[in-house]
Amino acid sequence: GPGPSCVLGIDLGTTSVKAALVTGTERGLALAQSCCRETRAHSESLGAAPQGMEQDVQKIIKALNECLAALPQQQLQRVTHIGISGQMHGVVFWKSDKGCKWSESGTGPAFEPEQVSPLVTWQDGRCSPTFLTSLPLPQSHVSLATGFGCATIYWYLKNSPDFLKAYDAAGTIQDLQIQDYVVAMLCDLKKPLMSVQNAGSWGYFNCRSKSWNTDILKKSGFPVHLLPEVGDPGSIAGRTTCAWHGIPKGAKVGIALGDFQCSVYSCLTERTDAVLNISTSAQLTISMPLGFQPPEAPDPSSAVTYFPYFNGDYLAVAASLNGGNVLATFVGMVAQWAQELGFQVQESAIYPRIIQAALAQKHSKLSVHPTLFGERHLPELLASVSGIGASELSLGHVTRALCRGLVENLCSMLPVQQLGELGVRRVLGSGSALARNEVLRQEVERIFPFPVVYGKDVDAAVGAAMVM
Repeated sequence: GPGPSCVLGIDLGTTSVKAALVTGTERGLALAQSCCRETRAHSESLGAAPQGMEQDVQKIIKALNECLAALPQQQLQRVTHIGISGQMHGVVFWKSDKGCKWSESGTGPAFEPEQVSPLVTWQDGRCSPTFLTSLPLPQSHVSLATGFGCATIYWYLKNSPDFLKAYDAAGTIQDLQIQDYVVAMLCDLKKPLMSVQNAGSWGYFNCRSKSWNTDILKKSGFPVHLLPEVGDPGSIAGRTTCAWHGIPKGAKVGIALGDFQCSVYSCLTERTDAVLNISTSAQLTISMPLGFQPPEAPDPSSAVTYFPYFNGDYLAVAASLNGGNVLATFVGMVAQWAQELGFQVQESAIYPRIIQAALAQKHSKLSVHPTLFGERHLPELLASVSGIGASELSLGHVTRALCRGLVENLCSMLPVQQLGELGVRRVLGSGSALARNEVLRQEVERIFPFPVVYGKDVDAAVGAAMVM
């Protein structure tokens, strides 16, 4: 149809799927349409409960199909490129040539997963510190952690080898991250393909040489034939093999990208900016100088990880496992206490009330170390509260201290002084938890000595489209 061409960006997130249509204008790229659907994909991990964290791929793709069906058909018909990002570290398995089935939907052909395993997410905790120390040492600048794809495959090999066999009956088993799976299905890739960004998040990948640690893995019996080929972020993986929800056959599909890198790409324009994102988890990020290369081996005690970005650049990232999920757990605890006392209070009603209570308490002597879910560099250091006095036990005091603790925890990982030494002049604040919590914003502005700018929408779907 008439009108400018469009780029479709897709983000397959932990809790939701988002699709965004981006088009060019005289002032640059502009968001034309977007749609978001919750996946509600959490599923019980039968083999690794209670530490396991898995999601139902059927529900994720269902949410994706619903997103695309809700976008204007006229604009989808003008899509020439598709960029896809998704949650990093995780892994999903499927049988070769039986990964999906195509059928007609109300908006044209669509695919559904067929012989596909659950998605083991980045939040998975089945690989204990003891188990991880039993694995060979990677030749990588990234420390291995639970939830990483290669670590999860090792866990299956040692604890549930029949699981892998179940997906190998028809030939070659395939395994990728969820976003790579979607690219493989759209382009009918015979050999799975993964970007440097996603490979780096799996462990046992050398970002300098852009190669897997195949010699190390082979010696320990790791099934290296499962490892996908690796390409540069921003390159083309293939073309759609048929029409998809009205998107023409032959649309170019980019190699799948990390959701974190795409989120940063959507808002970071100056190297002197730092990006602070607090949503389910939390990240503090800065661009490293041009030409920077990460060290040959990681410092296991360091809280900063260097993520491959675009065009050979790297991001320095303090990636905390503790963000809005900690606040959500606190709200859930309050709701449970109320229920145990005989009162029924919806969690949605609790959240605004504790924020209002905390706004009335400008200071709190309470000190909350909020690492409820540990940290990758300190997995066994859990949360604690100190400085408890009888006069500061109100919900307002506790909420104020919890919000301050979340920000202080990030700054302990990537100190403010170090940001200044690297030339940071401004902080871009983003994320759902930060957007809805004024107390959290107050603590950010109290702790950071730089101007803080809000309203920069960190959007992985838009970032994935912009890359294309």
